[in-house]
Amino acid sequence: MSVDLNKDETIEDLQCGGLMLIQKKDGFRFGLDSVLLANFVDIKEGDTVLDIGTGSGIISILIARKTAAKIIYGLEIQNEMVEMAQRNVVLNNLQDRIKIVQGDIKNGVEYFGPSYFNAIVVNPPYLIQGGGIMSCSNSKALSKNEIACTLEDIISVSGKLIVMGGQLAIVHKTKRLVDVLFLMRKYNIEPKYLRFIHSMPNQKPNIFLVKGIKGGRPYLNIDKPLYIFESQGVYSEEAKKIYNMN
Repeated sequence: MSVDLNKDETIEDLQCGGLMLIQKKDGFRFGLDSVLLANFVDIKEGDTVLDIGTGSGIISILIARKTAAKIIYGLEIQNEMVEMAQRNVVLNNLQDRIKIVQGDIKNGVEYFGPSYFNAIVVNPPYLIQGGGIMSCSNSKALSKNEIACTLEDIISVSGKLIVMGGQLAIVHKTKRLVDVLFLMRKYNIEPKYLRFIHSMPNQKPNIFLVKGIKGGRPYLNIDKPLYIFESQGVYSEEAKKIYNMN
């Protein structure tokens, strides 16, 4: 389905079942972390899912392609990104399964009501406000820095929005690992599965994926590490499989 493009936008082939994505040429662009998160979260048939800070809608679109979720809500605070995400949903003919909602996660319970979602996915801003160089654009700044909300805002509200036994899945920088695990447990989301992502073997992990269960019993499973490249410029077989959603 065709949609209008602004002069500063491009359409890219995700090479995933014919999915396409509108992105800003110079704005915040999705990375491999979004693809990894969409592949990592466990979604059952008929689940209701929330994608917090959906941005362009990339994670919601990949989840719709990969799973039999009943409906996926993409929550986004930025006007410009909401409009883009809505066009991406139309571009991929997913209007019956993805709903883009403009709003602030801090008001999430007011929008949806408590215990509404079976699963929540979050690719949050990685930098604490004042903890890094600010991006040149407001959109990039909000996407990368905890300006509109903090990690605690996201996890505390998620704890209210998820049904008992439901799942919260997060991708984040390894430097924030303790923060994420501490806050999940603080708000009754027990971390259950953890995986470290390495650029290549013999390199330190840069990001991690974690899944927690609301009301779960304490027991953390650490999965084998994922290497994106097996050697310089050569993707690992697992990374290629994840990216192509085979």
